[in-house]
Amino acid sequence: MKTMKWLLRREFWEHKGAFFWAPVAVAVAMIVLVGGGFMYAMAFGGSEQIQIDGRTVVAINGIPADLRYKIAHVAASGYLGLAAPLFLVLAVVVFFYCLAALHDDRRDRSILFWKSLPLSDRDTVLSKVLTALVVAPLITIAVGVVTALVLLVLGMISAAGKGVNLFAPVLMEPNLYLAPLYLLAFLPLYIIWALPTVGWLLMVSSWARSKVFLWAVGTPLVAVVVLKWFNFIVGHVSNRVFDIDWFVSEVVARGLGGLVPGIWLSQGDIGVINQQYGLDPNTLLGLSYATLASPGVWVAAAVGVAMLYAATRLRRWRDEG
Repeated sequence: MKTMKWLLRREFWEHKGAFFWAPVAVAVAMIVLVGGGFMYAMAFGGSEQIQIDGRTVVAINGIPADLRYKIAHVAASGYLGLAAPLFLVLAVVVFFYCLAALHDDRRDRSILFWKSLPLSDRDTVLSKVLTALVVAPLITIAVGVVTALVLLVLGMISAAGKGVNLFAPVLMEPNLYLAPLYLLAFLPLYIIWALPTVGWLLMVSSWARSKVFLWAVGTPLVAVVVLKWFNFIVGHVSNRVFDIDWFVSEVVARGLGGLVPGIWLSQGDIGVINQQYGLDPNTLLGLSYATLASPGVWVAAAVGVAMLYAATRLRRWRDEG
């Protein structure tokens, strides 16, 4: 346990620029741009008529109480959606972290130093998996919650400047306080869906001598081209051909895009979400976890674990000479 904690601290401090400062920089930019837009609207915007739920109202002192509470419910339930760009940054950061995690040790020969320590290859690989799937997402969630709250407050200040006081109804909404817990509830789902991608990237990182990105991304794309060519040749003499669409969606997309938060919604009933007025966390959480009923999710996760085992074995035996 102490060894794993030490490895996780080492991974964080070595990559804190990507894991912490990258989302913080994006968060500051969002607050300046989006929050500045709210303040600009308060200072220079007019009192235009708007439509809410099919009803035309005037923004200043003209929103009925029932609509004001409905707006407050939507704001309190979906304010974390403002942090969505941070989770896209998370996917990019973790993707390139996994690509370099095991390759850089061999490239700069520091692997010889780490192998001289009483650290097993299993613990080393596991520390990188936990960093990618737990530490980095938790940091992004923390930064995202703070950013979303700041933007929510700036938005309510802007609305107050127009005569619409949302502070009381928003603060009364339970979802305002439950939203961070809902976000944390997605973490186990994210880990399961991201396992194939992390396993693939770490396996390539432990094997490739150079051009890790080309091996990781190019290999699946070349496989698609080869299968298309095979279908074109064989399809003229036989009806038994590969299902390219299935291969692209279930192998290539899952293998390379598993780090994108919310990718599991492509397997869910998006129409149910679209029928909701605003983004209801309970509905979204239920639809998300319902995707675990598909056997393909668990097969992909098992393949990801197998690739992590392969990465451990490759790190044990792979050497640059």
